[in-house]
Amino acid sequence: MSEVIINLTIEDDRWCEKIADIAQVAEKVKTATFEYLRNHENLEILQQEKPLEINVCLSNDATVHQLNKEFRGMDKPTNVLSFANLDFENFAIENEPFKEIELGDIIIAYETMCREAEAESITFYEHFCHLLTHGFLHISGFDHITDEEAEYMEHFEKEILKNIGIENPYE
Repeated sequence: MSEVIINLTIEDDRWCEKIADIAQVAEKVKTATFEYLRNHENLEILQQEKPLEINVCLSNDATVHQLNKEFRGMDKPTNVLSFANLDFENFAIENEPFKEIELGDIIIAYETMCREAEAESITFYEHFCHLLTHGFLHISGFDHITDEEAEYMEHFEKEILKNIGIENPYE
């Protein structure tokens, strides 16, 4: 089975002020997410012998706004952006020559996340864990374009978060 490695970049120091052990929390969420996926889905990406790399960037509204505008045509910040690097239909062929497989990038906006956590009366920690789980699922091939996809993905999010002691974020 493939090892999953997080390359964590913290672009805004306020992240460390809110969660002092942010790297350990990210590792905990990664472990919970990929253990759950290994136990509940038959994903080709998780059956590789090569390490899987995920770039996680803890940024701010300005950066996420720029990326959201450039890549999604939306002129505003959002809480989390996920950019999967894989074509899941041709996965094995495309990744054969590489030593490791870069799954993709996740970027989370500090200010938007703070506003949402406050509005939803949840902790910053809980919201961070939810958004990071959401990003990990996206770069693993999950989406929520249709209602059926959203329900499926949300079920996974709820179960993963429950495994790390966080209440259902959709209630």
